[in-house]
Order: sequence, then structure tokens, then C-alpha cells
Amino acid sequence: MKWKGEWQKLAFVIAIFLACFYLPIGNPRFNGALLEAFRLIKWYAREHVLLCLVPAFFIAGAIGVFISQASVMKYFGARANKALAYGVASVSGTILAVCSCTVLPLFGSIYMRGAGLGPAIAFLYSGPAINILAIVLTARVLGWQLGVGRAVGAVVFSVVIGLLMHLIFLKEERARTASQDTYLEADAASSRPLWQVALYFLAMIGILVFANWAKPQQSAGLWSAVFAWKWRITAAFAILLAFGLWRLFKVRALYLVLAAIAVAVIGLAAPQYPIAAFAAGSAALAALTFFGGAELKEWRGQTWGFAKLILPLLLGGVLAAGFFLGSPHSTDAGVIPNSWVQALVGDSPNALLHILGRPDGFHLGWLDAIWPIWTSFFASIVGAFMYFATLTEVPILRGLLDSGMGQGPALALLLAGPALSLPSMLVINSMIGPKKTLTYVSLVVVMATITGMIFGAIV
Repeated sequence: MKWKGEWQKLAFVIAIFLACFYLPIGNPRFNGALLEAFRLIKWYAREHVLLCLVPAFFIAGAIGVFISQASVMKYFGARANKALAYGVASVSGTILAVCSCTVLPLFGSIYMRGAGLGPAIAFLYSGPAINILAIVLTARVLGWQLGVGRAVGAVVFSVVIGLLMHLIFLKEERARTASQDTYLEADAASSRPLWQVALYFLAMIGILVFANWAKPQQSAGLWSAVFAWKWRITAAFAILLAFGLWRLFKVRALYLVLAAIAVAVIGLAAPQYPIAAFAAGSAALAALTFFGGAELKEWRGQTWGFAKLILPLLLGGVLAAGFFLGSPHSTDAGVIPNSWVQALVGDSPNALLHILGRPDGFHLGWLDAIWPIWTSFFASIVGAFMYFATLTEVPILRGLLDSGMGQGPALALLLAGPALSLPSMLVINSMIGPKKTLTYVSLVVVMATITGMIFGAIV
């Protein structure tokens, strides 16, 4: 047997064996982290897979079927008007109130349909970062300075990072554009009128947005009123989607009525669990795609393709994020203690020195000098790897600020955290490759660090 190239496999097997041999089972920190990993994935499955990912998969599949590649390239391709492409991509998050994971199927769909790397990355960043409700909540809970800094920083970041990604990989983008031009004529996407496609996407995006409308802190006002009516509004968009299936895709009315009755029965039987009716509606929509024409069959295939590609990586990433950093609802439950995180992002290194056993009043000149840089950088790294669901970053930041976190690191975490996570990195890597993924993550971390330093010095 030839051993050339087999040494790496042997080393991998030995490493896995040693990791299993020395598993610290019984250590309270390790056991707690394992429990936290499964607690996070249970919460993620209940709160995000059905309400966020399933609608996003359907929308991503619909983009691949009902929006032509020529249309995507016209508005987001390498030869598109740059101001229009980046302008639309950079403010998309004000419409899509999604997290870093939910935006992935949408990003993958427009990128695979021919969108340029720059506008696609701008959309990828802005989708979860420029959530209008999250920005308003940030201003109210964390202060108007952080609210304004987050809003301005997110828009600027999406454009700058998108442009830098385009310039860094310009040669590859030109080659990709040239290859797309060779088969653009054979694009087989739907030739339906624009108003029909717009109506269809309006219904699906409405379901995604309002089903995930988070509860605001204030019990009165517009946001609270929308929250009180969120499921009625979601149902209205579902009826609009059913109308589209009937009129535009010729699904028989009898099938639609039977599906509606099943969903209504579940909703009335368990009104305290609206997610059960939502799950039934999602299953009914999947079933209805078997009773339409070729377009619905292709839509089902595209949607299932995205689910197969993305869901396993997301769930594995969520497990890892919970194990290392805990969940948004945990208190010091991950392998990395919260006390260390708080000490490493404080206004001064005093808390860190105290943990290290240094007496009160002890100072290190070099540590004091680099501390503003370090805190923003560390906050960016933690934010990039930790999973934040929509709006959960605000109470987490409130707790960290109350524990001594500086304003600069807080903004750095706000700019890196919602747009990135360990699960999203795994999926992005599968879509655009490790080199582009590492570059994108590095740009987010570096820009968040610099912005946090500047903001901390000003505020």
C-alpha cells in the first residue's frame, strides 16, 4: 500500500482518537456547555427553522424559477449601474427583518442567478444588519448614539465591503461574467408579466416579515400594534399567496380550500400555538406544489436544493456556537466563561487583571495603550462567531454595558454580530469558497474594529 498522501488521514484519525480519549466528561463547565449546545439548537429549531428558514427557502427557490438570470444581471450583475445595485442591496435589510442565517438562501439564490459578488455581498451584510426595528430598539435601549452609529455604520459597511470584495476578486468576477454571457440566451426562467411575479413575491416576503415580527419593549405605539396583529397580517398574505397559486399557477381551488381548512382547524384548536398553524401552512404549500405545472415542480426542486445545502451546516454551526459561547438566553453556560468576555471588553483592563490575580491598582503601560484597539477587535471577533437572532443582540449588549463594556466595543459587536455567525460562515463557505469567505469575514471584523475605536474615542 502506498502511503503517499495517507499521513494526513492518519494524523486526523489520531487527533480524533485523542480528543475522544481525553474528553473532560464530568467537568461542570464542559457538561454545561454540552447542555447549552443542545438547548440552543432546540430553541433555534422552534423559533427560527419554521418561521424564518422555511419561508426563506421558498423565496430563494422562487427567485431561481420566476426571476430570469437576465433580470438579476441587469440590476445586480457586473455591468449593472453601480449606484443602483449597491443602493438597493445596502438598504434591503429595512424590508427584510431577518437574521444572519435566514438571509443565506436569499443571498445564494441571487448570487447563483448571476448577481455580481459585490452587490450580493452588500445584500448579504445589509439583510440582517439594517433591521429598522432593531435600530429603533438599539436607540431606545442602548442610547441614541449607538442607534445612529449602528444605522450609519451598517449602510456604509455594506457598500464598502461589497466594493472591496468586488475589487479584490475582480479577475474572477470578470471571468464569471464572461461565462454567464455565453449561455444567457438560454435562460429558461419564467416569462410571466412583472406584476404577477411582484404579487407572488410580495405575498411570500410579507409572510416572512410579519411571522417574525418581534415583540417590542413598549406596550403601545405602531410597533406594538403591528405585533398584536402579526398573525392576522400573516394570514392575509397567506391568502394572497393562495390566490396567486390559483390564478397564476392554475392550482385547483378544491386543493386550496382543503389546505386552508386543515390550517384553520389547527389554528382554532391551538390558538395559543400559532406556530402549529404556520407549520401546517408550510406543509400544505409544499404539498400543493405537486398539483401544479412544471413551474411549481421546479420551484419545489429549487427550494429542496437550498434546504439540503444549507440546513445541515446551519444546525452544526448552531451546536458549535452554543457549545463555545452559550445561547442568547444563557448566563455563563458556554465553554468560554462570560466573566472572561466581560473582562476583555471593559472600559479598562482592571477586570482582566483582577481575574489574573493582580492586586488592585496594578497597571501595565503597554496593556493600557493597546486596550482600546484590543476591546473593539475582541468584540468584533465574539460578535462574528456568536449567533444572534433578530433583536437578541440588544438585551445582550445592555447586560454587557451594565457590566462595564465600553461604547466602542459595543458598536463593534453591533456591526459584526448580527451580520455574521459561525453557522452563517459555514454556509457562506459552501457557496463562495474559503478564500472569499475568509476575506469577507476579515473585512467585517477589521472595519468593525476600526469603527469601534473611532466611536469610542468620540463618545
